[in-house]
Amino acid sequence: MDVRTVAVIGAGTMGAGIAQVCAQTGWQTRLYDAFPEGLEKGMNTIDTFWEKGIARGKTTEEQKANWSANITQSTDLKESVDGVDLVIEAVPENMQLKQQIFGQLEEMAPSHALLATNTSGLPISAIAESTNCPERVIGMHFFNPVPIMKLLEIVRHDSCSDDTIAAAQSIGSAMGKETILVNDVPGFATSRLGVVLGNEAIRMLADGVASASDIDTAMRLGYRHPMGPLELSDLVGLDVRRDILNSLADAFDDDSYHPHPLLNSLVAEGSLGKKTGRGIYDWNEGEKSDREDLPS
Repeated sequence: MDVRTVAVIGAGTMGAGIAQVCAQTGWQTRLYDAFPEGLEKGMNTIDTFWEKGIARGKTTEEQKANWSANITQSTDLKESVDGVDLVIEAVPENMQLKQQIFGQLEEMAPSHALLATNTSGLPISAIAESTNCPERVIGMHFFNPVPIMKLLEIVRHDSCSDDTIAAAQSIGSAMGKETILVNDVPGFATSRLGVVLGNEAIRMLADGVASASDIDTAMRLGYRHPMGPLELSDLVGLDVRRDILNSLADAFDDDSYHPHPLLNSLVAEGSLGKKTGRGIYDWNEGEKSDREDLPS
């Protein structure tokens, strides 16, 4: 698929990361968010990432200037998707919101544009059914931080066309990602495995098996995971993890997927992970440290 222009819908952590990678790929990238403050935060996130790269000698000033020229920002959805070849939606994990947006995308985006959703667990078929063109709707599940993580999980549903699947795989390769293809089942492959591991690690923490940092170290050194399950949960967002677990419990009618009470308590107190400064770990000093005041 010949991609020249991309619209990324939603300027949160994932949307900003996706837009950054699209710009670095050389595509004209339009980052959209309905809220100006969210758009500003997303652009600042991208700029900060590039500045850190320059400080570490991994990025040049010239590269940053070229990449920055590839990104424009907008709070007008119709303007953002006008004439694009690819749309990647990255708004919060709310089915009604995603269906509403895809209904608008069908009307506003060109008929040739591939329409992708970055959902980490919601049924792609239900999102696609909100349009009259389900054949060109597909799941493209990126991982945080998007500029670093190599995996791209492509999720096909029954009405997705072979051309759309092939285009998504080609797009992933152009972005420097390793793609896997999975069917549209609850939790896909990655979220289903990831949240179960994270939930069990939280259970172990609550049961006093070991500290959070020691549980994570066990998985990093014993199983060669690049990041422990508790740190990863904080990075993804504890509210996101909780919502996926609840969705899996409902989809499979299986109570074993329900989030551990400690996870529910952390979300209830507003400790959502790195994005709020506190989660399973305390992140307020810039580096993670074990908390002594986890809710009981």
